[in-house]
Amino acid sequence: MATSAAGSPAPGRTVKCPNCGKPALWAPENRWRPFCSERCRQIDLGAWASDQYRVAGSEPAGDAGEHDDG
Repeated sequence: MATSAAGSPAPGRTVKCPNCGKPALWAPENRWRPFCSERCRQIDLGAWASDQYRVAGSEPAGDAGEHDDG
């Protein structure tokens, strides 16, 4: 861990919480990083689980419009 000139641990970097925008400590002491709280972390997880967020990509080859009639 980095230390300041006075010998005390240097403060971690502060980032904006991706959910609410409040300052969040980016350091091992913040167990919810990059979020400011467990609540913001859970809201984000719920958004992923309900497909509010999606990772861009193309459809796998062979799946577009093909049906197997047996």
